[in-house]
Amino acid sequence: MSNATIDLKANRLFIALAGFFVANAVIAEFVGVKIFAVEDTLGIRPLTWNLYGETGSLNLTAGVLVWPLVFILTDVINEYFGVRGVRFISYVAVVLIGYAFLVSYAAISVVPASWWIGAGAASGVPDMQAAFTNIFGQGMWIIVGSIIAFLIGQLIDVVIFHRIRARSGERHIWFRATASTAVSQLVDSFVVLYISFVIGPQHWPIHRFLAIGTVNYCYKFAMAILLIPLIYLGRRIIEGYLGPANAHRLKEEAAR
Repeated sequence: MSNATIDLKANRLFIALAGFFVANAVIAEFVGVKIFAVEDTLGIRPLTWNLYGETGSLNLTAGVLVWPLVFILTDVINEYFGVRGVRFISYVAVVLIGYAFLVSYAAISVVPASWWIGAGAASGVPDMQAAFTNIFGQGMWIIVGSIIAFLIGQLIDVVIFHRIRARSGERHIWFRATASTAVSQLVDSFVVLYISFVIGPQHWPIHRFLAIGTVNYCYKFAMAILLIPLIYLGRRIIEGYLGPANAHRLKEEAAR
């Protein structure tokens, strides 16, 4: 296989991984407006938690359905394209998330057709404009908080992953992936809540911030462990696509 063919395959791989990464990041931002009950979804009894004087059940943002995939993709891209590759797609994702929200606000601002406002009345949505605004018009503090937390988490994840890899080589990918995600998600979970709800207009008390942040982080950490097999599956697919020798070369270049 010629070097040109190898480079073409590597470029196609990066585009595919980056596209899936960005798509999941943008989707997570928009579906995150929905809060769902984990216990009811799984059909189990409510798991009541009590932390720092706050109590509650497992009610999580729907964004958690895809955020774990974003951090898995971060580790896979880091493995084959290094720190520069992850930083590049992280910056692209932040720009596109911001762009998506600008387009959403523009769509909210245009005057709706009079017949469209009541078009969903038969299905239980009497005001389509109000529903559209509530779904796509997330508060500015939440948007800013989620973008800043995402970017900080990504930059921390890539540094920790790269440093562990520098010491362990290609061994123990499960450890560097889990360790980097555990630390980055710890920061992400609390930064987004602090900016959005403590600094933001709701002014949560610190005990509520700590309690909800801890619950969110425990979920993300558990998912990071449960999804470890996906990292190995992704690695197997990539090495089958590139070939073992070419995959090894790409990983060696990424580690520099």
